[in-house]
Amino acid sequence: MEAMRGGKFLQKFRLYETRSKFYLVGRDKSRTLWRVLKIDRLESTDLGIQEDPTSYTENECQELLWRIHEGNRLTGGLKFVTKCYGIIGFMKFLGPYYMVIITRRRKVGTICGHDIYSIGKSEMIAIPCPIVCPNVANSRDENRYKRLLCSVDLTKDFFFSYSYNIMRSLQKNINDKNTGHVVYETMFVWNEFLTRAMRNHLKNTDWTVALVHGFFKQSKLSVSGKDFWLTLIARRSRHFAGTRFMKRGVNEKGRVANDVETEQIVFEDTPDDIPSQITSVVQHRGSIPLVWFQETSRLNIRPEITLKSDVDYKATRLHFENLVLRYGNPIVILNLIKTREKKPRESLLRAEFAKAIHYINKGLPDDKRLKFLHMDLSKLSRRKGTNVLGLLNKVASDVLELTDLLHCEITISSKPLDASSGQGSCDIKINDDFCAATMVPLLLQKGVLRTNCIDCLDRTNVAQFAYGLAALGRQLHVLKLTEEPKIDLHDPLADDLMDFYERMGDTLAIQYGGSAAHNKIFCEQRGQWKAATQSQEFLRTLQRYYNNAYTDPEKQDAINVFLGHFQPQQGKPPLWKLDSDQHYNIGRQGTLSEETGRFIKRSLSDGNILCENSAPVSDRNVGENNTASELLPSQQLDDIREPTDSAPEIYMCETNPCPSTMPGRHSISEERQSYLKRLGYPELHSSNFLDLDLLSSSGNSCDEEAFERSSIIHSPLDGISVGSTTTYSEPGHNDEGRDDTDLSRSSSQLSDSRDYSDRFAQWVANGGMLCY
Repeated sequence: MEAMRGGKFLQKFRLYETRSKFYLVGRDKSRTLWRVLKIDRLESTDLGIQEDPTSYTENECQELLWRIHEGNRLTGGLKFVTKCYGIIGFMKFLGPYYMVIITRRRKVGTICGHDIYSIGKSEMIAIPCPIVCPNVANSRDENRYKRLLCSVDLTKDFFFSYSYNIMRSLQKNINDKNTGHVVYETMFVWNEFLTRAMRNHLKNTDWTVALVHGFFKQSKLSVSGKDFWLTLIARRSRHFAGTRFMKRGVNEKGRVANDVETEQIVFEDTPDDIPSQITSVVQHRGSIPLVWFQETSRLNIRPEITLKSDVDYKATRLHFENLVLRYGNPIVILNLIKTREKKPRESLLRAEFAKAIHYINKGLPDDKRLKFLHMDLSKLSRRKGTNVLGLLNKVASDVLELTDLLHCEITISSKPLDASSGQGSCDIKINDDFCAATMVPLLLQKGVLRTNCIDCLDRTNVAQFAYGLAALGRQLHVLKLTEEPKIDLHDPLADDLMDFYERMGDTLAIQYGGSAAHNKIFCEQRGQWKAATQSQEFLRTLQRYYNNAYTDPEKQDAINVFLGHFQPQQGKPPLWKLDSDQHYNIGRQGTLSEETGRFIKRSLSDGNILCENSAPVSDRNVGENNTASELLPSQQLDDIREPTDSAPEIYMCETNPCPSTMPGRHSISEERQSYLKRLGYPELHSSNFLDLDLLSSSGNSCDEEAFERSSIIHSPLDGISVGSTTTYSEPGHNDEGRDDTDLSRSSSQLSDSRDYSDRFAQWVANGGMLCY
């Protein structure tokens, strides 16, 4: 939505129909601004939209509708269809166009006075009137496409706002004042394709809402007797989106599977919902950025991993260049996959990932090198006496020293908001009015923590919680709500935050993996009965296996249709008869390759987006934290924005009514009365590497861990030369005992020597490998 006169936004709509047109009447929340949109119903295959440029009052709009009814009385008059809260978009399969609208909404939170909503109910309405609908409108393929689109449940995990750019982080909103079309073209707007045709024709976004897919939760919490609001937002990228075994690794444009941005916002509770200070911290998760995939198998619950070669790690390089453009430097990578396995699977990816990061770092200046941390979370969680969350929390605290967080002061004045005021200005909403406000950044986040495991679900979510907990302590401290910038793991507030991240983890895991997340570490932290936890984990494993093997192919097809990666055509094979990557060559602008190969229901990790885009980098999305520098200055990052040249054409509607008649739903007199009453991966010593795998555990480790501790990595990274290295010990639950030692030393030889943060700073400045 774009602000109209006086910062007004159309939020509530009523849909009417005549024999020849749909009339969508929209108004702002205060009922002072009324607009009309006309949609032609006499075209069977094209979409015709016309926006009335006039802004009406309520009485004027009522009189207009009355005149429309009187002018169409012979053909049935004007009939009320439904009330709605915004257009999600328009879709065409093989026959007519359909309009998808929101018919019920739920308020889920507020940010600086801006309401955030989820979808309670949506409806898909065919545009043409019945007598002009093509015969294909009721064909078997057309109906199957409609069922596919409707299988994308918009009432789950989609959210939007009329007045706040929820698809961007708070820091991005402060630094970048672009609105309208630009925000729809960002990676987190899932209905970009569905709204593209309408936006391109009307040159505005007044009638559509930008849907973000992921997770949103806001709740009021208390600390030291003071109330504050905690908001957790997860934004899933629409690029290379899909299900677990259908989308793996990175594609040729540097876009990774399961790419999710997580933002944690904290502000003090105030009577007018406008805080004097606000803080935000952003972290990122995404599939290991290598070209790899797994075949879906109904006989193997853990399919083999296939790793494809990528010359000069071009795709990996593009991915990290994109992260720098979005968040700035430093980029800190926390890699949680396994170090050693009886049958190498994850360890293959770990070794290759380390090589890729080393290769990329050779071409970067010291201050822009990728910071790479290894931590075998699976091994550590099985080791007795190891406080995994405590260890992760220490790592998170030191990473926060590198990246900082956003902290702003908010001041409000009665002067009108000047859109050209530059950085720091922001729309603040009070009692439905927009006031001039200045957000003065006292701290800005620079860089980001990127966390991954094999699926970026279960282990990743635990690590993200640890980072969120460390961040929350600092956020409350800078807001002067606590005296210390740290929250103990056993503090009730930590339990509250764990609930936030557990719910987010479950939601994201269902979206990508097919079942709720494995929360073993969270359950152990709460002291839950071990047998009950094991039973729950087993059931979730079975559920994930079933969905991955049996239901994900159709779910992937639905996502491809919704995002516009596949656009049906008459005379071309339907989506369900294609390998999930072949649709990239069969859209409205492409042709089907003669060699189709095996119809395996998966997507290779080098699948292409439908159309190419040659727009210069300067015209695309810029870095979030005031950074325009690229990861590698000698190269450019192509295709930051989604291509927009495949939108269907729209023509200008005519105003001639259809002379035929149709049965009515309501008479205009009844409607008028109702209307009057109620009218929204190496030479490691030369790169910045941390290896956190070799954590000692006071002699309590099993034989497997003792064997793994004897060497840094052995087979996956044989021949790697290592400079100065460091091992940390953790006697029992004491997190303070640490010492610099050779990697081959046993845990009994370790003793206290140096402070953790000092070694972390040395790693940042001089490189080397730091091992747990």
